[in-house]
Amino acid sequence: MSRDGGGNALLAPISEVLSRLLAQILTTTLATKDVVIEQSNFNVLSRFLERIAPILKELQEKNVRDKPSVRTAIESLEHEIRSANELISECTNKSRVYLLYSCKDIVRRLQGITHEIGRCLSRIPMATLDITLDMRDTTVELCKLMQNVGFKTAAAQEEIIAKLDAGIRDGQSNRDHAREVLHEIAQAVGISDTSTSWKREFEKLKEEKEEAILRKSQAEAFQLEQILNFLSQAEAHHLESKKQQILPGPQPLQAFYCPMTHEVMDDPVEIASGLTVERKAIEEWFRTGHRTCPITNAELTSLEIHPNTALCSCIRDWRNRMVHSQIIDARSKLKTGSDEDKITALKDLHRLSEGAAICSVWIQEEGLVPVISTLLSNMNKHQHLRQTALATLNSLATNNRAIKQEEISHIGAMQNIVRSLARDVKEGRQAVSLLLELSKEPSICERIGKVQGCILLLVTMLNCGNSDASEDAKKLLQNLASNNQNVVQMAEANYFKPLVHLLLKGPEMTKVLMATALAKMALTEQSKAAIAREGAIPPLVKLMSAGKLEAKTAALGVLQSLSTHPDNRDLMIDAGVIPPLLQLLFSVTSVFMNLKELAAETLANLATVSSMEARLLESNETICQLLSLLNLVGPVNQGHLLRALNGMASPMTLSSVRARLREASAIQLLLPFCEANDADVRVNALKILHSLSQDWVAEDFADHFGLTYIKALVKLLASSSNDEKVAAAGILSNLPLNDFRITEMLKTVDAIPALIKLMNAENLKHCGRMHRDQLMETSARTLRRFTLPTDEKLQHMTAERNAIPLLVQVLTVGSSLAKREAAMVLSQLSVNSKRLSSPIRRKQGLLWCFSPRVQEGCRIHMGYCSVKSSFCLLEAGAVAPLVQALEETETHEAALGALATLIKDDTCDVACEIIAEAGGLKALVSLLTAGTPDTKSQVTWMLEKFFRMEKYRTEFGNSAQMPLIDLAQRAANNDTRSMAAKCLAHLNILHNQSVYF
Repeated sequence: MSRDGGGNALLAPISEVLSRLLAQILTTTLATKDVVIEQSNFNVLSRFLERIAPILKELQEKNVRDKPSVRTAIESLEHEIRSANELISECTNKSRVYLLYSCKDIVRRLQGITHEIGRCLSRIPMATLDITLDMRDTTVELCKLMQNVGFKTAAAQEEIIAKLDAGIRDGQSNRDHAREVLHEIAQAVGISDTSTSWKREFEKLKEEKEEAILRKSQAEAFQLEQILNFLSQAEAHHLESKKQQILPGPQPLQAFYCPMTHEVMDDPVEIASGLTVERKAIEEWFRTGHRTCPITNAELTSLEIHPNTALCSCIRDWRNRMVHSQIIDARSKLKTGSDEDKITALKDLHRLSEGAAICSVWIQEEGLVPVISTLLSNMNKHQHLRQTALATLNSLATNNRAIKQEEISHIGAMQNIVRSLARDVKEGRQAVSLLLELSKEPSICERIGKVQGCILLLVTMLNCGNSDASEDAKKLLQNLASNNQNVVQMAEANYFKPLVHLLLKGPEMTKVLMATALAKMALTEQSKAAIAREGAIPPLVKLMSAGKLEAKTAALGVLQSLSTHPDNRDLMIDAGVIPPLLQLLFSVTSVFMNLKELAAETLANLATVSSMEARLLESNETICQLLSLLNLVGPVNQGHLLRALNGMASPMTLSSVRARLREASAIQLLLPFCEANDADVRVNALKILHSLSQDWVAEDFADHFGLTYIKALVKLLASSSNDEKVAAAGILSNLPLNDFRITEMLKTVDAIPALIKLMNAENLKHCGRMHRDQLMETSARTLRRFTLPTDEKLQHMTAERNAIPLLVQVLTVGSSLAKREAAMVLSQLSVNSKRLSSPIRRKQGLLWCFSPRVQEGCRIHMGYCSVKSSFCLLEAGAVAPLVQALEETETHEAALGALATLIKDDTCDVACEIIAEAGGLKALVSLLTAGTPDTKSQVTWMLEKFFRMEKYRTEFGNSAQMPLIDLAQRAANNDTRSMAAKCLAHLNILHNQSVYF
């Protein structure tokens, strides 16, 4: 325990001082809501205090050392908070009239206290304390703001003070306007404009005057005395006018009319001739050069004019009686008249309320506001009547604060006004305008937000097509956004701007509240895009990075949801979300264990973004760390992590991640997951292995596969999951074709029927087009290892399983890549067809003619052929599909190879004829100009066979001539040039002794 400077009194520990200060700040913040004057300026102070609280909490949690500099700064801060509390207490309990009159002094004091609080906060030596860098930056920024902030009184309040000062100076001379000043004061300070309320206020003023006398504050007592005298006279005048019997006024006296304008005068003045006229009229008469009386034409001795106060008072009294008469007449119509009468009465009241402010008070005093409010009920089906009632209430509320506070804002009326938002466009326009006016009162604003359906209707109105209504709805929502619960409701109605603003600018606890609310919402894809457009991602990332556990949880929950929308992922990565996600994943702190699943899922969603790879590889250890986590977490997190790695390692991204995975021996870790019980874990592991197999050296990749994993992959070919089937088939297709060990294992686990089944279009009906094409392609590619010409036994095994008809089917319905693979398999099978074709044995002897007719052999192979025994392409009906494949860029080379196997034998003439009948010759000629060099070489070799026959020379010679000449002259390959020359010789373009041979 330390001692003070005198060494006698023990000082409280710094932690206790901080606790006391935090409690004081909370009390002061809450107290600002009760001030009756300069509420907006006190709200600014309240927000500053809310931002100071987290700074002090961190100092308390860090157990800062009790240094003299720290204690002095905190005690000074405590002193200034007490000063603020005293000022707030004055502005809560003192007379509202006197507070209004003293508002300039209040604002000056409030600004000085705020500046001092900022200076005290800046004296805390943050640089020497163990707090986060982010909190230091926040403190510096806050100190700067508080020391530079400026407060101003409202212009309307200054105008009222000026009128009050003028009234005090003029005394009785301005008595006719005193009541209007009294009404404006009531509106400004929230006093009900009734005799009872004013009586209470005057009693409080008298008490404060007596207290000032006791304090010997003579200036303050004299000031209060003057205010009391003026306002008491104004109220007495009001009471006197109320006692007068209000009867329909007579016609105006002739004296009320101006002899120049022939209208009742507003400002009667007397001129030198003794005539009373309207001020504006006579001023215009004199301005145009006249120096005579406008009625008698007599020369005037003077151009001076003097107010006719007595006549002015009479005219004003007559007008007031007429207004009272109209109000009473309107009251009668509203209570007993027809709908048309009520509309007329409402229009009259609307017109009167737009005039002198006192008219609104008279309308209120006649009890007409509740009557008008009842016209908005559901029972009233007259739309125009409701619109007129809303417009009238809006005018009354604008000109009389007491009407807003006490009569329009009761719950029944408020609900009826909100219902009008959903009705006709014009009615909705009037309703939102009225609600906007009412929302200027903080207490009423809070009630508006609580009316069921109000916020949803306002958000809907933002896009209603009526620009005025939309703008008012937007302003009203801004006013309602002062309440956090309203902001959450707006977000639930898909209006996120206020919520995102609080995420960006609000106090720390408010940010957490908004993020928590957002995390609990079931967001649509459109909502997720809208939230990101409003700018929510950077503050959420910051909250997740620097916030405490509650903040991290809320922010991460939102980011995980937003990450499912593709357009948001680049924004999240640009905002720096990757490092904190990895930090959570690699953390061993127990409190973060529940966040790992969210972090892993978010990372998995982001992994499809191309820039993700570069961000992850900023650290060489990241991939290894992610892999190492796989065996340390449960199946759910394993699935997320594998999905993330899969996204980064997919063929759509660069190959650097796959290279890192190979370096990290990922395949040994991933293979066991092929047999995992969890489907998500299994499929993502398979996808990564499939990606790795596509650019890994095939032999090295195959070394990792034993019978167990080969069996697991083949078993997955029958899986109900298309993704699993595609990945497993893809891995098998990328294993080296000439690896005898792999082939034997595949035979052992009966892979051939499983692969053939995947090529059957009937079995793939339930698959999407992409999956179907991939399965056909990879299955056909894998079958190439079982159809190598060097292993007839395997070829027969494959053909016996009915593979060839299905390969021909793939040529018809498969993708270009699938067709290419099918053509290559058929080509391998066709190589052995001639040798496997059974020779035809004819009957001999005298009775041969009586023997059964000998079956004709294959036209191409000149023997007995079948699909399963000799793999004959003609018998399989493959020629036409192969010819069709010549027209596709990705398949023509493989199709050429298959067709070329038919014309290599001594029966090539028949084969050429069959190919030509299928339209193949035309396709071959086209490839002379469109194909690759290898393709052109193959085509010229085949055309040389065709052009040996006259009919093909005649039909296609002209079209082939120029391309063949070009190849003979320019082909890089000597064999191609030589074969092109032979073709030209058949066409009689070159002679057989040409130098081209």
